[in-house]
Amino acid sequence: MTGATAMNVRKIFALFAAWLCLLSQLSAQGPAQFVEKPHGPIFVRSYRPTSTPPARLRNSERLHDLIRGGKLYLTVQDAIAAALENSLDLEVNRYGPLTAEWQLKRAQAGGPLRGVTAGNTLSNLATSGQGVAGSQVAAGLSSGGGGGGGGGGGGVVQQIGPITPNLDAVLQNVSAFLHTSQPQQNSTQSQTSALVDTRHIFNSFVQQGLLSGGFVQVTANEQYLQENAPTNLLNPSVAPVVQITVRHSLLQGFGVAVNRRFITVAEKQVGAARETFRSQLLNLVASVLNIYWALAAADDDLKVRQRALDASQKFLDDTKKQIGLGVVARVDLVRAESDVAARKQELGISQTTVRQQEGLLKNTLSRNGTEDPLIDAVDVVLLDRIEVPDKDDLPGLRDLLARAMAKRPDVMLAKISDETGEILALGSANSLLPTLQGVYATWDAGQAGVPGTGSSQPDPYFVGGLGTALGQVFRRNYYSQRAGLGLNIPIGNRGAQADYGIDQLQLRQGDLVERRNMNAIVVSISNQMIALRQARSRYRQAVDTRALQEQLLQKEQEMFSFGTATITDVVSSRRTLLNAQLAEVQALSAYGRARGGLDQVLGETLEVNHVSIDDALKGAVALESKLPATPPNQ
Repeated sequence: MTGATAMNVRKIFALFAAWLCLLSQLSAQGPAQFVEKPHGPIFVRSYRPTSTPPARLRNSERLHDLIRGGKLYLTVQDAIAAALENSLDLEVNRYGPLTAEWQLKRAQAGGPLRGVTAGNTLSNLATSGQGVAGSQVAAGLSSGGGGGGGGGGGGVVQQIGPITPNLDAVLQNVSAFLHTSQPQQNSTQSQTSALVDTRHIFNSFVQQGLLSGGFVQVTANEQYLQENAPTNLLNPSVAPVVQITVRHSLLQGFGVAVNRRFITVAEKQVGAARETFRSQLLNLVASVLNIYWALAAADDDLKVRQRALDASQKFLDDTKKQIGLGVVARVDLVRAESDVAARKQELGISQTTVRQQEGLLKNTLSRNGTEDPLIDAVDVVLLDRIEVPDKDDLPGLRDLLARAMAKRPDVMLAKISDETGEILALGSANSLLPTLQGVYATWDAGQAGVPGTGSSQPDPYFVGGLGTALGQVFRRNYYSQRAGLGLNIPIGNRGAQADYGIDQLQLRQGDLVERRNMNAIVVSISNQMIALRQARSRYRQAVDTRALQEQLLQKEQEMFSFGTATITDVVSSRRTLLNAQLAEVQALSAYGRARGGLDQVLGETLEVNHVSIDDALKGAVALESKLPATPPNQ
């Protein structure tokens, strides 16, 4: 078996093994990245975790669909589509916009930190007027909590600027069941030596933050008491209390814009995450284009060197024939053979370069690179070539700058950064103000129970159960209210002034950086315009030079056949033509890079190559890839 036959057998075996591997992995890609909200009844939905699909580690089927006869046929659009679907870097970057959307949801909940809410403690262990201890409280003989009370206390969290209130309503409940026995050294009131109480306490509140800078809290407290004191007129009894508290900032921390600044910033960050993804996508597409055209240039270089070898081999054969006829000296055979050897060596180097470029392109278009045996075994056939127009209709520098400022992702990100800085500065500016908080609370109490066993009987208005007591509450028979102001004026206020000054300095610094970046963009656009014009001019010059060298070689060969030129002259002309052909290939590749570089510096790479950001975010390109009806000759 010859070496070529053995190589073909190994290649067929590799392709067969690759197809078996492909059949074992029919499901190529999983669903696109997303965060699925929990389902279920509305009462429990908020307490269930979200879910995300597993990471996608397999290739899409696009690459395998473009393989025929051991060759991978690729257009530019197919290469870009495969990269968008299979690039691991882009797959990582897709999580950025999703994370930004959920960061926005977190900001919309308000609050300083996760889990920091107002506290709720058991209060009113002895309700005024209820039982023996309550009667002592009502008489001012002891302190037991009173019927009202303020809102629950909370932790103190420091940050630059006011803290946004919790915008998700919070429900808290504390329930307690008590059995107490207390010796009575003075039994005049209780008429028992040991006062035994059974209590049930239910204390609940709902608090809703206000984006204007405060909160509203509704508290419901209900207490049940049964004790062994004969003097207790209502035994057992219930004593509900309902309270509404409003607390609001009037200077520092006042205003929707100030308290909403983190939500506004999170909304900006959603756009920034999308622009960041667009920037990463643009770089990926530009990289794919550069690799694609580099492989195209390597293919053209290989074809030029193959033609040069074929021509040198033919010239060697012709020289041998002429030596046999005695027309040419035998010493010329060495020069012809040396030329063939040089061309073979150059061809081998060019073949290696093509293989390297193919491997680089495969790694870019495949999620697992050349580990896929099918992808590793195939040869890449490029179906597109760079086309150089007769002229480049480029608008003026001002017009191009305007396009770049409207389309470049980095410009949009800088703009969002400036807007974010202005929004956050609202917090440091508001912190310069003193703290003035107003509070208003109103509460209603009720009490009812079963008449006791003593000789005295209660007022019939208080005889009943929980419904009777709640009726008193909602009729506001026994209401109380309070209002107050709290003022905190920092002396010196240097911390707040320093924070505000730092914010302003950073904003001014950002203005200078933006101006510097714009100047750099102008220079980049100007350089790319010059590079594109020069590349097109060099390509046209290379085409003319190559055509002229072809004519000169033809003349040298004719003169050699008539004996008026030496073999050295022919070999020299052939090398000159080869260099001209290679220069044409390089000039064409340079034009492609310059054209792509201008698109990239203008931020138009995606637009020019018809790339959809939405398709890229989903990881599934709508483009339908088709194999050519007639594969091109290679």
